[in-house]
Amino acid sequence: MSDEKIQLPTIIFTGGHHNSALTIARELFEQKKALVVWYGHKYSMFGDLSLSAEYQEVTKSSIPFREVKAGKLYKTFHPLHWLRLPFGFFQAFWYLLRDRPDLVVSFGGYLATPVVLAAWIQRIPSVTHEQTTVVGLANRFIGFFATKVFVTWPQSKRYFDQNKVTITGLPLRPELFQTDSVPMFTNDLPILYVTGGKQGSHIINETIQKSLESLLLKVNIVHQTGGSTVFNDYDTAIKHKQMLSKQLQSRYRVEKYIYEEEIGSVFSQASIVLSRAGGHTVYEVAALAKPAIFVPIPWVSHNEQHKNARMLVNEGAALLLAEDRLSPETLEKTLDTMLSKYQQFYNQAKVAKSRVIFNAKERIVNEITTMVSATETSK
Repeated sequence: MSDEKIQLPTIIFTGGHHNSALTIARELFEQKKALVVWYGHKYSMFGDLSLSAEYQEVTKSSIPFREVKAGKLYKTFHPLHWLRLPFGFFQAFWYLLRDRPDLVVSFGGYLATPVVLAAWIQRIPSVTHEQTTVVGLANRFIGFFATKVFVTWPQSKRYFDQNKVTITGLPLRPELFQTDSVPMFTNDLPILYVTGGKQGSHIINETIQKSLESLLLKVNIVHQTGGSTVFNDYDTAIKHKQMLSKQLQSRYRVEKYIYEEEIGSVFSQASIVLSRAGGHTVYEVAALAKPAIFVPIPWVSHNEQHKNARMLVNEGAALLLAEDRLSPETLEKTLDTMLSKYQQFYNQAKVAKSRVIFNAKERIVNEITTMVSATETSK
């Protein structure tokens, strides 16, 4: 190692929300403020052979990646998941012994839990970030061991030790605001951007396919299916597209994943977003002032996605369609409602945008560098 590298602190990044975490990690890495190592998921989901978007984007940034095979308890009944609990802990413990970091930065979720616990045992300080208004079991646990807790929404403060909490907002990836002027479609129809998050949503994908022809008479669709080899929704979508008329084919774009170099243009040109309601997605939709139709995951801890969606629904900027009511008929009816009152929804989306903190990245980087400097001084 060079002298410069030896002098830099080492920071571990981990957690279930890689987009916002990667924004911070890149800033520290590219500005040579720290050596960064990433602990994460190499594959999209349990039993899947498709490389995760997290793995692809982290390694593309030249950040070293360590695969952690962590398990979770909440609503999980597969014995192999339970066996991953101790395995993930000992795996993280070994990685930390080898990497000898100065700080662990967690972005929540069950993956980060064994890493933060192992760091605490080794007396390595950690910080965590909470994206949602309702804090799940994993981040409540992590918050007990973390030295500092960064929160996106003031409503989250009550779940943690108040002396640890700083309201920072959610780091927004700069690519969201990088657009080009090349139109994705050659007609004047509104554009519906369908996304189920980085893994895609099988139930949303199925509903789109069942109502595809009817939807394409009203809107163009950019459909991010995810690349799961369990459901193969991308291949199914391509087959459905091939059965459409040439005119309707031209209105339907299918992608496994919208990567960073395109995400800004897709969001910029989208009229409406149809998606799950993870904290990260809701915050980005608010920041970009996009009317949205949310289909919250019903089984997540403490119904947090429903509550995330409600923030924009209550603002009049979004509509909520419960998963148990999702069908081709209800989807079309909900889309028709939004299209018929589009200007009203768009105006309220701009109001929601005014509540977004746009300098979260700078706030968190400053907190991290200050904390690492204090740790180095005390050694």
